[in-house]
Amino acid sequence: MHSQWRDCQEWSKIGLPLSTTSNEACKMYDAVLTQYVGWYDDTSVGGVDASLNSLLQADPNFVMGKVLANGLELLGTGKSIYTDPALKEGVDDLVRTLQKNGVNPRERKHAEAVQLWAEGDMTGACDKWEAILLEHPTDMLAVKMAHDTYFYLGQGACMRDSIARVFPAWKPNMPLYAYLYGMHSFGLVETNFYDQAEKTARKGLELNQKDAWSTHSMAHVLEMGGRQDEGIAFMSTTMMDWNTCGMLACHNYWHWAVYHVEKGEYTAALDIYDNECGVRSKGSGALLDIVDACSILYRLNMEGVDVGSRWEDLYETCRPHADDHILVFNDLHVLMSCLGAKQDETAKQLVDALKSFISDHRGTQSAVAEAVGVAMCEAFLAYDEGDYGRAVDLMAPVRYQVVTIGGSNAQRDLFKLFLIHAAIKSPEKRHHQLARTLLLERKALKETAPMTDRLIAKAMAMHGD
Repeated sequence: MHSQWRDCQEWSKIGLPLSTTSNEACKMYDAVLTQYVGWYDDTSVGGVDASLNSLLQADPNFVMGKVLANGLELLGTGKSIYTDPALKEGVDDLVRTLQKNGVNPRERKHAEAVQLWAEGDMTGACDKWEAILLEHPTDMLAVKMAHDTYFYLGQGACMRDSIARVFPAWKPNMPLYAYLYGMHSFGLVETNFYDQAEKTARKGLELNQKDAWSTHSMAHVLEMGGRQDEGIAFMSTTMMDWNTCGMLACHNYWHWAVYHVEKGEYTAALDIYDNECGVRSKGSGALLDIVDACSILYRLNMEGVDVGSRWEDLYETCRPHADDHILVFNDLHVLMSCLGAKQDETAKQLVDALKSFISDHRGTQSAVAEAVGVAMCEAFLAYDEGDYGRAVDLMAPVRYQVVTIGGSNAQRDLFKLFLIHAAIKSPEKRHHQLARTLLLERKALKETAPMTDRLIAKAMAMHGD
């Protein structure tokens, strides 16, 4: 996918000098950055992990090598400095490197951003990356790490505007330029500019048909517009372009499955789970893949589908992350796996541990957990115990704050559906009225929505009074 990597002189020439004299380190920095932005492993350099190792070996003291190594580990959201000694040492070593001469101001801000992220201040990290972009709008590492972190924060407008600010400084002949379209499109779709998002995603795919993030944004456009048949056709006809991007392929398959769940085509959704999402989440162990697998099974459960022993298998993949508390979004999906596998004690321990996390840590996710995370987790526990009224009373007051747990509108739709299902099943009449109004609200936002139609029929059949 790429043939020539930039050396020291080329990085300096474009106003992004790197504080190393090793051309090999500069080239491997470019290789890792390119694969990270493109969501794929380039076999010519052995993939992301091998090229990152080559980068660190070429210059063990190169600060941006350490920024990449620790930053990518953190953004994977599977490890934290509070639970992983090796990561803590890596971040500490990065901070020590800042004390040495030769680190330029841009690189220093990158390192400080990673340190803030590691310590739990995700918003502060984004502020550092944005400060870099004010002076260096073509610094793709700052662009991408801010974009990904805004996603984890559920800040769609920030995703959109961060790219819009830097776009004019980029030229079409610059490496990685085409990827800006997918990122900008995603910010647009998350802020309900669906027409602009579609045009922008299609432009990204015109420039690079293997851009899995533009494909992903297009999938969101079709999902939010209720264009399920188009979505299924789009994902199936472009599959050979995006499924080679292993870091994002599972998520794109998730989108495909969600179209089928919406249409009530449960066997098709389970086939995608069995052949792709379930296998990929187990194979990669990546949290992005794991939450997608949990999401599919829980959506199917709410629809009344028996998923057999799949929860038990998935729980084994999720179990090592029950004490992570890196993203509340992740905690909720791991909790779903505990409940699905009937691991009730582990589920309760997870929620208790989340409460302790709030007491013991300060930072972005601690605040989110306190404001909405614990209530949402307890709502899931109540629903699982058959106490649907309590589930509604816990979830309904925070429903407009759910956005703070991060993820996309499409991913968080699970929690809207959860509230509707709980309200329909509740024994309280006031909750039945809430269910009806939520369904009317849902229908107004997306008219072509077979799932909404099914739920309206169900609510009327159960509570037509």
